[in-house]
Amino acid sequence: MVLAQALYKLLRSRANPVIDVVAPAWSLPLLERMPEVARGIELAAGHGELALGTRIKLGRRLAAEGYDRAIVLPRSFKAALVPFFARVPVRTGYRGEARHGLINDIRPFDPGVLDQTVKRFVALGIEPGEPLPQALPSPELEPRPERFAELAARLGLAADAPAVALMPGAEYGPAKRWPVERFAELAARLSAAGLGVWVLGSQKERGLGDVIERAVDNGRVRNLCGQTRLEEAVDVLAASVAAVTNDSGLMHVAAAVGTHVVAIYGSSSPDFTPPMTRARTIVRVGLDCSPCFERNCPLGHLRCLRDIGVETVLTATLEAVGSKTIPPFDGRSGPAGDAAVEGQPASHVDRRDHG
Repeated sequence: MVLAQALYKLLRSRANPVIDVVAPAWSLPLLERMPEVARGIELAAGHGELALGTRIKLGRRLAAEGYDRAIVLPRSFKAALVPFFARVPVRTGYRGEARHGLINDIRPFDPGVLDQTVKRFVALGIEPGEPLPQALPSPELEPRPERFAELAARLGLAADAPAVALMPGAEYGPAKRWPVERFAELAARLSAAGLGVWVLGSQKERGLGDVIERAVDNGRVRNLCGQTRLEEAVDVLAASVAAVTNDSGLMHVAAAVGTHVVAIYGSSSPDFTPPMTRARTIVRVGLDCSPCFERNCPLGHLRCLRDIGVETVLTATLEAVGSKTIPPFDGRSGPAGDAAVEGQPASHVDRRDHG
């Protein structure tokens, strides 16, 4: 949803259309922070659910709006149903599962050219045969500082020290999650450096946040998992001086509000889903078996994440916030590991372990 804002920005820069977005209810707060979007329209269907009647009903209701064009981002059959029943004359999308007739402006899908998610979205907004723009638009969610002040008061977030956000979850699966004990050690080290730590995630990740919060007994680490709505997480991330995160949705939110992102990659790849910001540091291990894009490590060792040590991530984070003091490593999380650290601008040593 965050990366799709690049498409909305491209469309507005060319013809300045009114853009409405049909999306699941959970994502509507993100659309409210995108100035390019006039209205978010709820699709009351669960992930992977056909919900044929719901889609037909919504499409027929939207027919009265008189839309000129629909762009269908997913390649599934069900995603093309609403614009078809809304009688939108031009329905643009990629060739997908049994969509002939539902999509009448079919675009070729070349994974060699469209090697990033954001490219796949933007390509649907240009003319057929037109090359992709050399510079892709970057998502930019609008933070609301006045709302953060109210939120900080409600959650008891200290305002007397800069804070780093930690996002230890990844809905996709364990092969995208740096071990929680490493996050806990990182939180302790950041706290020792005088920084606050705010742990963000969904209610499902509450347990991960508890592990991290219990690692530090000085009140500087706060587990906010499940305590913030999505729009509130936008404001918390905008108020953070840096965000340390797995490859997850919140990573893209942090990038879109301008916070420096220290992104840890395991089974996935920053070549496919990079944080769309220049304020980023990529941390990964160059194993022969990665990226595998699996939910669980097929080899059982998860070295792509376990070989990334706390010292590597701590150094990258402190450099991001401008600190010069790195507390000594006490060994509680195992070896420091050997990871490639890539910054923009490049300011770190690239140390690759090729397995």
